[in-house]
Amino acid sequence: MEANNFSESFEITGNKSILLNSTQRKLLLIAAAVSSGCGLAVELLLGTLASYLVGNQALAFGIAIGGFLAAMGAGSYLSQFIAPHLNGRLLQRKLLLAFVGVELAIAPLTALLPLGLFALFVVNGSIWLGLFLVTILLGILAGLEVPILTRVLELEEGVREALAGVLALDYVGALFGSLAFPVILLPMCGMFPTAFILGAFPALMVFFIGRSFPHLRRWGYLGLVLGILLLTLAPATIPISNNLENNLYSAPIIKRVQSNYQRIVLTRKGQDVRLFLNGDLQLSTLDEYRYHEGLVHPAMSATPNKKNVLVLGAGDGMAIREVLKWKEVEKVVLIELDPEVVKLASRHPQLRVVNGNSLEDSRVEVINADAFLSAPALKDSFDVIIADFPDPDQDIIAKLYSEGFYRRLLGRLTDKGVFVTQASSSFFAPKVIGCIAATLSEVGLKVNPYTVEVPSFGPWGFVLASRHQLNLDQLQLPVETRFLTEPILHHLFELPKDVELGNVEINRLSHPVIVNYQLRSRWLNY
Repeated sequence: MEANNFSESFEITGNKSILLNSTQRKLLLIAAAVSSGCGLAVELLLGTLASYLVGNQALAFGIAIGGFLAAMGAGSYLSQFIAPHLNGRLLQRKLLLAFVGVELAIAPLTALLPLGLFALFVVNGSIWLGLFLVTILLGILAGLEVPILTRVLELEEGVREALAGVLALDYVGALFGSLAFPVILLPMCGMFPTAFILGAFPALMVFFIGRSFPHLRRWGYLGLVLGILLLTLAPATIPISNNLENNLYSAPIIKRVQSNYQRIVLTRKGQDVRLFLNGDLQLSTLDEYRYHEGLVHPAMSATPNKKNVLVLGAGDGMAIREVLKWKEVEKVVLIELDPEVVKLASRHPQLRVVNGNSLEDSRVEVINADAFLSAPALKDSFDVIIADFPDPDQDIIAKLYSEGFYRRLLGRLTDKGVFVTQASSSFFAPKVIGCIAATLSEVGLKVNPYTVEVPSFGPWGFVLASRHQLNLDQLQLPVETRFLTEPILHHLFELPKDVELGNVEINRLSHPVIVNYQLRSRWLNY
């Protein structure tokens, strides 16, 4: 045999020479990219699902990603026991068969396990144990893929070239999967159809591999059938998951939206319409006026100037409704992260009635952006800044209650302006209101914590702050309200004894202590 042909055709211990044509080689590298992309997308899906169900985003993604990576390591280790004593073409055939088997196992498991995890939560099963087992199972299978493909390719190319090629495509696939899930799949398809779509990709790769390798042809047809079946069944997961989701709420669901950021659910029972974000109650139309009057009017009455108002969060339009009751208001800027919340509040008949169609008022400017970045970057200054963010039960939300954010936001507050923020349940999480008050004090503001009784939530905390000491006895209420009166307005600032303002740390970007104050609270006893 000539030397220049030796790398393309050779004998190993009496077996026939191992040859991969260009198409086969490219197909296996593409399989590596597809496997990696789907694997990473599944990790993100499981973390998103778990954080939606139980709220602890850091722990959810920690288990989903950390557990998955650890299991991949175990799978990589186990791959060495696949055909350990074979070589040559026989080894190649066994490895390709093993890879096809792994892909055919991953496909249905990727599709079905997230739905099973959701069902486990609905029946009050252990979501953390379920998440751990799901990630371990899928992670072990995913961990087998790259070593198997590398071994196939190294039989012809050598370890260095094979490993470089597989890892290069593996990382490219990971990038695509990490972007495709949050940007395309989740908002366009929804959680569980996405799982079925992701499951279809490995099955369809088996079909293409089967077409290129004759001894795998029958497995290729099985992959084609499985892939088509999963794609066909993907829409059917919507009514199934909707029926499961219905069991999580005490009233019929009248609207569901999966946005880029969260799951938005609207329920209705009689006259009570309720808005939920990722399963957390945001408002009930029976008593939301108590919350929003308590949030808005103390701040509006505490400053002589109220022409320009900045509202952060509050995309449902309820707080805007209360702001617009003050005739002095000339401009309201609303910064809401999720455009789907604003769209729902602007278009849904029940919400439009309750919010008074406030988002369509000519004085209101809506900016869909992250308030953490966009609010301090605004050019205008504001007489009143109202922050109505979700409770700080995740690090990504805790930054909106941080010393760093408040310090940057001060540049947008006029000298005599006032700032107010919601401060979670003053009974169930009393240290949260104390932490917010202490953090605002740290940036040089005079703070005035207060509470409002809201039947849907119980006692609820707020913190009013300004650069100068406010004369709370002089607060007036010249607007129409359903709950607040001037005497009540003056007594709001008389805090119950069980509201803790001391013994708390400052909430900083580098150390978001407020998350622990929110999570490790009296809620654990209920």
